Amino acid sequence: MKKSTAWFLACRPKTLSVSLSPVLVGTAIAWHDSATLLWLPLLAAAFGAAFIQIGTNLFNDVGDFLRGTDTPDRLGPKRATAEGWLTPGKVKAGAWLSFALAFLCGIYLVAHGGWPIVAIGLASLAAGWAYTGGPKPIAYGPLGEVFVFIFFGLVAVGGSYYLQTLGLTSTTLLAAALVGLHAAAVITVNNYRDLDGDAQSGKHTLAVRLGRPLTRRLYAAEMLAPYALLPLLAGLGWPCALPLLSLPLAVKLIRRFHHEAPGPVFNNILAATAGLQLIFALLLTLSFTI
Repeated sequence: MKKSTAWFLACRPKTLSVSLSPVLVGTAIAWHDSATLLWLPLLAAAFGAAFIQIGTNLFNDVGDFLRGTDTPDRLGPKRATAEGWLTPGKVKAGAWLSFALAFLCGIYLVAHGGWPIVAIGLASLAAGWAYTGGPKPIAYGPLGEVFVFIFFGLVAVGGSYYLQTLGLTSTTLLAAALVGLHAAAVITVNNYRDLDGDAQSGKHTLAVRLGRPLTRRLYAAEMLAPYALLPLLAGLGWPCALPLLSLPLAVKLIRRFHHEAPGPVFNNILAATAGLQLIFALLLTLSFTI
């Protein structure tokens, strides 16, 4: 395999929209509230979020390999380190490079947004590393969904809004929760697919703790709760209903999640869940801009 292809796959492009969606939503709410759009903070935030996610993915790739979690029986997509496409040293170097690029984006954002952005940036970088690194990786415990909800929901949407307005509102936090719930569903799919292998390797994810029946209910709740909470945005008028256009896709994915036997088919469900989050976020963005 070509090195360029190996690096592309190691970045996990099918789920990178999870880091883009909250930036779009936070910026759209800011535009709705202030009638202004600051392009440089928007672009720096989008690239910074993407680099943090890529770095986290690369640390996860090499971390799972070194801990022996990625085995030949793995049901998920092939990983660059485990398959020998890239050496552990190179993948680690790529992860640190991604974090360095995110840090460079952060330097401009700090100059623009001040010390709150320092806290957000450092916390995001630390959490990205701790997701698979350190003595107690987040991904190896039951808090993976909480991590994603916070950093790809509350922090990313709230931070993007703050960069445009230097403030924060309750509406922004509500919208952040909607986006974060769908992001958490992506992790739930991943952990449900890998439940058996994770249990054998000592990876105590929330799915392992709950078991398959309760995890199926968790996924349904994560997928449907954002739609149930939309009436709280009724102050927008009828546009707040636009995200409901994606509800049929959410229902279809819930049915697939419940009826498909655990296996490689969940790789498609995972990508489709990330796609659903992006569609929901784009419709939510539109609702704040029309």
